[in-house]
Amino acid sequence: MVTFNKTFTHDLQFGELSEKRVAEILQNEKIEVKTERDIWATTGNLFVEIESRGKPSGLATTQAMYWMPVYYYHDRFCFFEMFEVDVFKKIVKRMFKDKIARKVWGGDDNTSRGILVPINKIPEYAVKIIGEIDD
Repeated sequence: MVTFNKTFTHDLQFGELSEKRVAEILQNEKIEVKTERDIWATTGNLFVEIESRGKPSGLATTQAMYWMPVYYYHDRFCFFEMFEVDVFKKIVKRMFKDKIARKVWGGDDNTSRGILVPINKIPEYAVKIIGEIDD
């Protein structure tokens, strides 16, 4: 169980540890960056590619340690998310199993198959998956 200490010093130390961890990840880990442009803002969905031209691809074949969707709107950066690949795979799989996410065609010329994931549901599923891992 996590306990919280509401002191400024504790919060500052925790924040500094987080800053160091992010810097380590960005400098030392393989990250697969996927750019989402415009459509996500209307649909609220993230397209997670798993197959292209009949062969496994994207999340199904990545060798990266982290998966990072980066969201743009009108060619302006909005935000990004970063997940450990093994956790993100479990999130997507569980959302699909629960019928929250669904398989669709997409990508360039609709030659890719992917899972359409509601962006707003990702945090809820991340907490479930990580909770199960930590139990």
